[in-house]
Amino acid sequence: MDPTALAALLGGVGGATRGLVGLFKALAVKKRIIWSYYALTVLIAVVIGVFTGIVFNFDPRLSLLAGYAGTDILEGVYKSFKAEKVMVVRK
Repeated sequence: MDPTALAALLGGVGGATRGLVGLFKALAVKKRIIWSYYALTVLIAVVIGVFTGIVFNFDPRLSLLAGYAGTDILEGVYKSFKAEKVMVVRK
């Protein structure tokens, strides 16, 4: 199998697994499920899996892990850039 396709597949499997955990939690508390959000997170996990595979020489385990944790990593990066900067002025 092509290494890029394998990285994409494993990234998608990781993202789908992560999404299933979220779906089970939502079903347990009877929340409304937004299927488009689920599909988007799996698609992002595929992309993250591919790029992680390319950067780290197509290690399949890393692509799977990156797909699982990928959206959390992106949310962390987003939140770190979203933080407001504080300017301290001395008198």
